[in-house]
Amino acid sequence: MINKQQKKNQRLIIIIFGMTLIPFLIAWGLKEHPSLVKGTTNSGQLVIPPVVIKRTELTGLDDFSKQNIGELPGHWLIVNVIPNTGCNDVCLEALLKTKQLRLMLNKELPRTRRVVVVFNQPLEASAQQWWLKDALLWRLNRLDDKDSKDLYTSLLHEEKILDEGLVEQLIKNEDRDIALSSDLIRVKPSAEVIKIMSDIRKGAVPEGMLFLIDPLGNLMMHYEPGFSPYKVKEDLMHLLRISQIG
Repeated sequence: MINKQQKKNQRLIIIIFGMTLIPFLIAWGLKEHPSLVKGTTNSGQLVIPPVVIKRTELTGLDDFSKQNIGELPGHWLIVNVIPNTGCNDVCLEALLKTKQLRLMLNKELPRTRRVVVVFNQPLEASAQQWWLKDALLWRLNRLDDKDSKDLYTSLLHEEKILDEGLVEQLIKNEDRDIALSSDLIRVKPSAEVIKIMSDIRKGAVPEGMLFLIDPLGNLMMHYEPGFSPYKVKEDLMHLLRISQIG
């Protein structure tokens, strides 16, 4: 006769098995029914079967990220990549696109986190500029006047510095700490993660590439540089709707 503890153990085994099976069922379903993810030149590529990226293979790059890296498990991750020692205009605009993307998710936003995987340790001054631009440049991009658009385009280039005068110009009367706060968790990957991403890309990972990782750490989809945040949103919303995790 099975006692209560044995029944509890059996249920736990079934739950664990189901959680490991879900990503493969999602990937299989999307492969068999590609209309679930509308195919265009901007849509992503499914990773079949999904590849697991262990959270222990990612470490916080700075104090903010070390304090918040515990947010990664249990959330869908929107993952930018900085594969080189610099972050050019394609790289930086990809970061800004994912900021826009996450805001477009509306009520689904809490189920996601935004992450950037930095392959090589950057110079501190360079990294500070990347994160500063990530926090502030969207303000210019939402304005319609030509001067704002031109300044936005100019600041995408790494050699163009966002100095204190421009920072004050952009935040105006906002609380400075709030204006400069970021939702971007910056992580350093292990050599194994770099290999996984390179193998999926079948070569060097380019600036501006994007990955989606599910709450169990399964790398589900990837996008080439120049991706449309609107198309990524369509794909991610489909995944969120058919997933019961995260």
